[in-house]
Amino acid sequence: MKAIQFQPGASLDQPNAALEVELPTPTAEGHDILVKIEAVGMNPVDTKVRPGADGEPKTLGFDAAGTVAAIGDAVTLFKVGDSVYYAGDITRPGSNADFQLVDERIAGIRPKSLDADASAALPLTSLTAWESLFDRLHIDPEADNAGQSILIIGGAGGVGSMGIQLAKLAGLTVIATASRDESAAWCKELGADHVVNHRESIPNQLKAIDIPQVNYIANFNNTENYWNIMGEVIAPQGRIVLIVEQVGTLDIGGPYKLKSVSVSWELMFTRSLFKTSDIAQQHAILTRIAELIDTGKIKCTANEAMAPLNVENIIKAHTLLESGKSIGKLTIKR
Repeated sequence: MKAIQFQPGASLDQPNAALEVELPTPTAEGHDILVKIEAVGMNPVDTKVRPGADGEPKTLGFDAAGTVAAIGDAVTLFKVGDSVYYAGDITRPGSNADFQLVDERIAGIRPKSLDADASAALPLTSLTAWESLFDRLHIDPEADNAGQSILIIGGAGGVGSMGIQLAKLAGLTVIATASRDESAAWCKELGADHVVNHRESIPNQLKAIDIPQVNYIANFNNTENYWNIMGEVIAPQGRIVLIVEQVGTLDIGGPYKLKSVSVSWELMFTRSLFKTSDIAQQHAILTRIAELIDTGKIKCTANEAMAPLNVENIIKAHTLLESGKSIGKLTIKR
């Protein structure tokens, strides 16, 4: 099979940064399904795990949609021919290839109302947003959360775009951050009640909308740059979830201690990385996301598409992600 591999230590502007190579087609065993890739979704994590100078060539790619071509002997959730989508496993070869092995327990049947490239935009961001809100912040998705507020930092990004919709579905008042007119409009289109400019004083803007403190904060952007701001605007006994690793150390004292604030990390790959006892929860989440898409309760956040899946477009996608100017999700179709 053909695969696109990033080369050790090569920068994006070098001609050999990524190469198309020929690799053996893997064999499905155990809980694995072998998926024929039809489209991939691009994420910031792709740019962060490119191989260093002392590394090995690496097939990247996490979000994917495709068709089950073969199944392992322990597979019970899928059959050959099923249309699936998933976010993959950070420890295994990625989706920038003709075929990929993935554990059935972290995959789902993709939405019937979407094609492959739109479906490929959903898994990683949907799983991260769902786990952030409902597993880490302990928001009850089935309860009446009216009167509760959440600040979503990085509202126009892939995870923020899903977070806004899921938080609104749970009945919260949603405040999203965005700085450009087009990103602010995107957040409002997805259901944000308020949009504040993260380049200006967030506390002052929250006071101006009469929500000086929020019950929850989902920081889907830089951690340390917002640390003091979050400590100021989180309500007593509030909850905060983080997804971006900090640089240096964080002072967990001060307002965090005085307010008895709960702080959690979210990493979508934790369940597959450690093969946790609840690993199949990701299959359940993706099943639920597909239902919400097909019933029109949430919308796909794909906002830009490329084709075909080749070295040139992979490099373009990585460059765009590193610019920090993408809105929603970028996909590449075979």
